[in-house]
Amino acid sequence: MTDAPIGIFDSGVGGLTVARAVLDQLPGEPVLYVGDTLHGPYGPLPIAQVRSLALDVMDHLVAQGVKMLVIACNSASAAVLRDARERYELPLVEVVHPAVRRAVQATRNGRVGVIGTVATITSGAYEDAFAAAPSLRLTMAACPRFVELVEAGVTSGEDLLRVAHEYLDPVAAAGVDTLVLGCTHYPLLTGVLSYVMGDRVTLVSSAEETAKDVYRTLAENDLLRPTGSPAPRHRFLATGDPESFRRLGRRFLGPEVGTVGRVRVSDPVWAPA
Repeated sequence: MTDAPIGIFDSGVGGLTVARAVLDQLPGEPVLYVGDTLHGPYGPLPIAQVRSLALDVMDHLVAQGVKMLVIACNSASAAVLRDARERYELPLVEVVHPAVRRAVQATRNGRVGVIGTVATITSGAYEDAFAAAPSLRLTMAACPRFVELVEAGVTSGEDLLRVAHEYLDPVAAAGVDTLVLGCTHYPLLTGVLSYVMGDRVTLVSSAEETAKDVYRTLAENDLLRPTGSPAPRHRFLATGDPESFRRLGRRFLGPEVGTVGRVRVSDPVWAPA
């Protein structure tokens, strides 16, 4: 299994920030990435629908022979984590708990902000994850337009700054010194987020922290690819338009996103659509 790929999935392209961090920390490991762009983004969807869609994608990743699963989507992590741990025998890493652990370590005044999609914020997943540190004071904010703006290529400008102030000014007013970016799209907005929140607020990226957990999990399960193995081959698949995914994907991850295949996840066996 050491030569098998790491299976990473998201409702779209945001999870490529996690894939980027995984490739940086584990350059010898192959990745099989699936973006469920036909149904995503998951953020506005009901939790029950997110659960069904996420399990469908993960079932097919397991059937493809991946050696571990990475849920690179906060909305899916919130909806499906417990079911996924019971359903699959493979090692599994998600994006909520790694970010929470880092935020607990980073805060100096015990006030932590969390921003994410509506599905993530309303799920209670972050409150549950922070329950082990009851002395912390959490301030939560749903920021639904951030995903829309990032996928439209808007990562700066007056419109984004106005939206960022609308979402973040109440969080800043709560006196937080640490802000969890609870959506994998948000690392592309670190410039405006840092500007609005101020230099004294630490931004915690779930992408970077999740990649550290991926490394740790592979090492603990003796699944790291041997040193000296051939260069890894990565595969990127989308359930929606592959050209749109490729164009956005290169912005999120870089030149590693070459040809993008299109698949119908509902098929018993994945095949080109």
